[in-house]
Amino acid sequence: MLVIACIIFIFNYLPKFNDVSIIEDIKNKNQLVVITRNSPTTYFEGSDGPAGLEYELVKLFADELGVELTLLVPESLNDLLNDISNNVIHIAAAGLTITREREKIFRFGPAYQEITEQLIYNVANKRPRSLSRINGSLEVVANSSHEERLTYLKKTIVDLNWKSHYELESEELLQMVSDNIIEYTIADSNEVSLNQRFLINLRVAFDISEPQSLAWALPKTEDMSLYLAVEKFFDKIKNNGVLTKLIERNYGHLDNFNYVGTKIYMRHIEQRLPTFREYFEKAAAEESVDWRLIAAMGYQESHWDPNAVSPTGVRGLMMLTQKTAKELGIKDRLNPESSITGGARYFKKTHDRINKNVTEPDRTWMAMAAYNVGYAHLQDARKITRKLGKNPHLWVDVKQALPLLAKKKWYKDTRYGYARGWEPVRYVENIRSYYDILKWVEGKNAVSTPVPKEFLKIPNSL
Repeated sequence: MLVIACIIFIFNYLPKFNDVSIIEDIKNKNQLVVITRNSPTTYFEGSDGPAGLEYELVKLFADELGVELTLLVPESLNDLLNDISNNVIHIAAAGLTITREREKIFRFGPAYQEITEQLIYNVANKRPRSLSRINGSLEVVANSSHEERLTYLKKTIVDLNWKSHYELESEELLQMVSDNIIEYTIADSNEVSLNQRFLINLRVAFDISEPQSLAWALPKTEDMSLYLAVEKFFDKIKNNGVLTKLIERNYGHLDNFNYVGTKIYMRHIEQRLPTFREYFEKAAAEESVDWRLIAAMGYQESHWDPNAVSPTGVRGLMMLTQKTAKELGIKDRLNPESSITGGARYFKKTHDRINKNVTEPDRTWMAMAAYNVGYAHLQDARKITRKLGKNPHLWVDVKQALPLLAKKKWYKDTRYGYARGWEPVRYVENIRSYYDILKWVEGKNAVSTPVPKEFLKIPNSL
């Protein structure tokens, strides 16, 4: 169970430390109190409920301890840092960078992700080549690792100046850069990757740091019981592959970001999607699939062009082969409603064929790959995955095996032989980005559409 507590009521949730150890106190009171930030990289309310890498990690940790999770969301990073210092929480899971100054105050758990700090500007402006040559306002979150980095760099860059914000989050500053309200900000690379798909005017000028580690922060106390439990937890999820799976789920599809392609996609959402949206919603509802997922697949297939024809002869908005269309009872592949109905039906049919041991969202990503390359070739790739000593039930492992279907060393021992295995990998990653963008646009426009629970939900345990 998750309790999301307003920061105003924080003192109703404060851990009362006494003679028992901290970890015993947590278990006795059946409550893990965690402070976080509301952002795409940490915690947010998605269409399927609470989401974000930090949320998923602390929820798993609370489940590991067998206690309820209470999330506190302060108004600012400054408040968050103060609450750690004042021992009013158990853990801060907020995408915090380990820095020298912070290590003097907090005890950090094991590092779980690396980022770089980057200078961000608007594409409409000239790209700066160094911090000493920026021309305009540089604004950052107060008391952030970014401000700490700037303070350090100012020792050698005398003219370096910036404005600090106590009330704004990094995401808000990125929005201001995108809107050309301010010229520059500094953000972590993972934040940039997530936001750049939606704020398509953002550009990275350069890194201002070497890779930095993110970790949970704990109050510095003599009692090490909670720290040791956190250390044991991260050892476990690193060794069993769960951490890799979570990072892949949140960030694994972001490498294919393309400014021009995303800008065109945004325009097509506005101009083309309304013509076909009703068909997507109807077909998806019949198959109990999220319509935005089918729409994202349709965009990858044809850019929502009902007359599209590929060099290999597949046709229509969902690019059905003649054989597949016949099997599905689709008489006219160029009829948009029929094509979308067939595409949704074929995806669901493929989804249902995937091994029952494959859980969501990996099941969905593998079904997409099979939609593209064929179910048989997907099965060959899963067998190669097993030969490599990896998990054939995880998309993060299978997507590394798929390209091997194009190498004779590997495909000669498979049942179905050669396949252009890199294509389904790119296919799935593109659709994941299109799907995320479409959900973001829908949320921005306050359009509420029920999403079937069985698709893309976050399991309670992995």
